[in-house]
Amino acid sequence: MREMPCSPSPAGEGRSPSDRVGAAKQCKAGPGLKCRGLDCLALPTRSLLRFDHPPPRGRESGGELAIHGHASLWGVADLAGDVVARGAFTDSLRRTGAAGVRMLHQHESRAVVGVWDEIGEDERGLFVRGRIADWSAEARYAQALGRAGALDGLSIGFRAARARRDGRLRVLSGVELWEVSLVTFPMLPGARFSAAGGPYSRSRPGHG
Repeated sequence: MREMPCSPSPAGEGRSPSDRVGAAKQCKAGPGLKCRGLDCLALPTRSLLRFDHPPPRGRESGGELAIHGHASLWGVADLAGDVVARGAFTDSLRRTGAAGVRMLHQHESRAVVGVWDEIGEDERGLFVRGRIADWSAEARYAQALGRAGALDGLSIGFRAARARRDGRLRVLSGVELWEVSLVTFPMLPGARFSAAGGPYSRSRPGHG
């Protein structure tokens, strides 16, 4: 989970463990420069992504990878001590729908890597269904990692609209949802996605 400031912050800022780890590394590009995580990694070329057989997981349509999972879980504390109460996203989703929530990679505002087709609250938490696109090098990179099972975390970018303290925990009863990111290390360890055909492909009440 990454709480957003009152106005959008520069790319690279965030609360996820991977952000903090990446910011501490020294970039090999030159002295005095700090690594911004994926910015300093060489992206794989198409030649590295060939398969002798069709990819084992995920349905592709025009180069897209279908994914689904839960980006938030009711009543479960994340590593920062935030707990989301059931119904916290209702008002936000009523205003924006899934189309108003961005799919980012590692909370980078410049790295829009796909679209969310469905976002809704169910008995477990915040369910999401979407497609990782192939319109950029970073999108293809995220898609390759997701297909291989090397990237499966989800993390929400939000602003707290209503919250209360409960000991060391902060209970969020109202959340303005801005984005749902694909991340390496989610702040909520149980927030995960899988490619179509994976663990989250089973039918849910009211859904096919």
